[in-house]
Amino acid sequence: MDFEKRKAATLASIRSSVTDKSPKGYLDEPIIPLLETINHHPSYFTTSSCSGRVSILSQPKPKLNDSTKKKARGGSWLYITHDPADPDLVISLLFPSKSNQIDPKVDQPSELVFRFEPLIIAVECKDLGSAQFLVAVAISAGFRESGITSCGDGKRVIIAIRCSIRMEVPLGDTQKLMVSPEYVKFLVDIANEKMDANRKRTVGFGVALTSNGFKNPDANDVDEDDNYENLAGDHDLSINNGDLHPGLQQDLILLSKLSIVGETVEKLYLWGHSACTIDKTDRKEVIVFGGFGGFGRHARRNESLLLDPSSGTLKLIAVNESPSARLGHTASMVGDFMFVIGGRADPLKILNDVWRLDIPKGEWSSQRCIGSEFPPRHRHAAASVGSKVYIFGGLYNDKIVSSLHILDTKDLQWKEIEQHGQWPCARHSHAMVAYESQLFMFGGYNGENVLNDLYSFDVQSCYWKLEVISGKWPHGRFSHSMFVYKHIIGIIGGCPVSQNCQELTLLDLKHRMWRSVRLEFMNKELFVRSTASVLGDDLIVIGGGAACYAFGTKFSEPVKINLVQSVTMSENLVPPQPEDVSIESNKNNADLKTETSLSQPWVIQLERKYAKFGKDILKNFGWLDLERKVYSNEKGLCICFPVTEKFSELFHEKQLLGEDKEGSEDDNLIKGLSLKDISSLAALNLLKEHGAKKLINVSFEAKKVAKSPVQRMREDITSVLKQKGLPEELLDELPQKWERLGDIVVLPATSFKDPAWRSISDEVWCAVSRSLSANRLARQGRVEANGTRDSTLEILVGDNGWVDHRENGILYSFDATKCMFSWGNLSEKLRMGNMACENEVVVDLFAGIGYFVLPFLVRAKARIVYACEWNPHAIEALRRNLEANSVSERCIILEGDNRITAPKGVADRVNLGLIPSSEGSWVTAIQALRPEGGVLHVHGNVKDSDESSWGEHVTKTLNDIARAEGHRWDVTVEHIEKVKWYAPRIRHLVADVRCR
Repeated sequence: MDFEKRKAATLASIRSSVTDKSPKGYLDEPIIPLLETINHHPSYFTTSSCSGRVSILSQPKPKLNDSTKKKARGGSWLYITHDPADPDLVISLLFPSKSNQIDPKVDQPSELVFRFEPLIIAVECKDLGSAQFLVAVAISAGFRESGITSCGDGKRVIIAIRCSIRMEVPLGDTQKLMVSPEYVKFLVDIANEKMDANRKRTVGFGVALTSNGFKNPDANDVDEDDNYENLAGDHDLSINNGDLHPGLQQDLILLSKLSIVGETVEKLYLWGHSACTIDKTDRKEVIVFGGFGGFGRHARRNESLLLDPSSGTLKLIAVNESPSARLGHTASMVGDFMFVIGGRADPLKILNDVWRLDIPKGEWSSQRCIGSEFPPRHRHAAASVGSKVYIFGGLYNDKIVSSLHILDTKDLQWKEIEQHGQWPCARHSHAMVAYESQLFMFGGYNGENVLNDLYSFDVQSCYWKLEVISGKWPHGRFSHSMFVYKHIIGIIGGCPVSQNCQELTLLDLKHRMWRSVRLEFMNKELFVRSTASVLGDDLIVIGGGAACYAFGTKFSEPVKINLVQSVTMSENLVPPQPEDVSIESNKNNADLKTETSLSQPWVIQLERKYAKFGKDILKNFGWLDLERKVYSNEKGLCICFPVTEKFSELFHEKQLLGEDKEGSEDDNLIKGLSLKDISSLAALNLLKEHGAKKLINVSFEAKKVAKSPVQRMREDITSVLKQKGLPEELLDELPQKWERLGDIVVLPATSFKDPAWRSISDEVWCAVSRSLSANRLARQGRVEANGTRDSTLEILVGDNGWVDHRENGILYSFDATKCMFSWGNLSEKLRMGNMACENEVVVDLFAGIGYFVLPFLVRAKARIVYACEWNPHAIEALRRNLEANSVSERCIILEGDNRITAPKGVADRVNLGLIPSSEGSWVTAIQALRPEGGVLHVHGNVKDSDESSWGEHVTKTLNDIARAEGHRWDVTVEHIEKVKWYAPRIRHLVADVRCR
């Protein structure tokens, strides 16, 4: 049976209702989209799979002197789950009540083994080259133990996709366990952590497949650039209320779903939109504008919607004109006007325009502003105080900014604020609100790290301040929402989803304390890039969602949260701490001054048996200093953990080493809870109860932390700027990503654009190449829009642009400053190389440096290829590549316009690899085919909504051309390959057209 027949039989069995050979009898649901994506590719199909599992295996004990392998002893599962394990259920199975215990006289004792096994997928591949390609993709996604398990003459080519995060721990036997319930719970916690890492890695593999040309047949088409959440590395969209402590179930805040009437609720299925409130005695409504999603096909929107939460009435505001469709903008209320600023119209069009909506009249108007320049940006944050709108941070192409701009809406004048105080770092996807005469900003993403810092800005003194607040500090996040309710600032949602989805965080500004309450979800709401608006005592949350590989496109429905209940519950759940626990940054403390300086390196010493527990507490609350080494003391009996200045500032030493006190309310709350559910004071008491000691003036050794290339580059360039007396604002133009062509590192065109860089170019390029370990350095330019599509890449370090690039086992050599090269066509080149071209004559009408010529010759074994090309630089590279790959004797190069030079009546196959359109050479292609016909591979850029009509256009036009040339062929499109997204909503497609 050949590959196609085996694949058809396997897929038929997968899709049938008959159970398979696995113990469960059916596929693991979490990885079905991943399996479908692999199976949709013509070169692969899956033969077996497991999404990952936690289990307890019971197997017969081996007999004395029995050499039988463990795998041959059989056995059964006492417990198995493909989801995070329930520790209480596992403990009840291993430690049953007396009435349920096994009678040792009756039952044969068996060994018990606790296991975690990560994802594993067996895939049959069409050939060895396909196998090598998929293994490379899997390894790049973190499945580093992937490899080919079967190949060779006459053998099926099988690969296994797998990684090494498994665990296996013997528990004893059914008559005598060697572990305690506490240790079993510890094992379950570790296994669940591995399960979480396994799922994230699985999603990362799916993303890697998508970027390498694999397509999910059931996935919704979304603008991938609009889903920045995936770039931050968190894809866990699962929401599980089952891990809450039973004693706190009644303390969950229930979300109330808003029943929408009038316009359809799907119009509020948005993310990246904006919302403002009209909070008057006779009118309490929320205005929603823009965003991605909406009713029908998901897209950027420019609708103005009005929601009355009390009645659920949703109305569309009828306007004569409005801002262009966008997302990632901001909207701010000033009196009866709403000001919309910036945003992104598409990945290539970032906006800096200002629009004003007159609320009473329902009229939009574009505003012409004066003053200092306000650069385009999206994913920034805005807040208004009086007549002024304050804008901080944001994203412009690859540049993340840290500037603060003010728009005075009275005279429409922009002003950029000079840096004063503790200025925040550049960031995007943060949130900012106004409270009295201050702005408060939390979180965001700086290109490398998710942030959890809180800054305040005094609008009168124009000074930033990094805030120090007592209580349990919130997790870092971005794409979240903030709101103000009385003297409370609230934070809800954001990424990483798994940390922030079930919590409403509240900052009490009177007591300067963090509090939080848990949220009970109805339908797995996903508050990512949603909006949170306060009306009366209710918080109205609209939209939010994500485009996740494994789950498709997810939007949240509008909900309402009662803030009176939330604030009251948070105050009851976390009692106020003693005043001497919280130390404000501007408050003098005599005890601290007399004992020691805050800047001294302190450590916390714990007995070795409590070291793991103590380390978990310190890491959970951000108190562990990762820049210094952990070391042992007291002849190895104790472990010393370096603690941060944050720990030293927040907590007085007597809180840790003072007299024993009666158990507080916190002590009662923490029993049975995980660390994420307790307050900082309760955590401190736990350290004290386990004998923690605080040591000061201890000599320490700094940990050698591996620095990323971005960090090394930033440090080196900072040093150069200081030496030359140039402003550090130039650091905002440093690249966050780059590409490699052979030994050339190619920087994006948006980096180092300020003219000031030219005066120090030698020092800068030397520093950048050193930090990126680059032999040669270049900066990308746009491909020239001329017939030869020349490259405009600029060499910054190095003598020339010639580079060797190996791909799919083929060597491409070319001058990168003169010839373009596309990474996105990797899958199509591999597909052409897998075509059955033995004894075929192929004509490539747009040969270039040999993008498709070489796969046809090297991998597909074409008898001869005619290569048409008119760019002299590409022809020079093509000749080199034919020689380097030892196929020059089977290629004929035809220089000049293919409409003149291409052969006629000789080809079994013609490739038309020109985008955006190859239609100018369709007549030439038909003329090149043999009289009996052949195959055309027609490339083109097509709007995603026009894909089917494009196929019809290709068929009809080529059929008409064939008849005009005197051929009575049957012209049909046999397959349309989706190569890549060329631009938003624009796909690079290839139609395989059969003429017979």
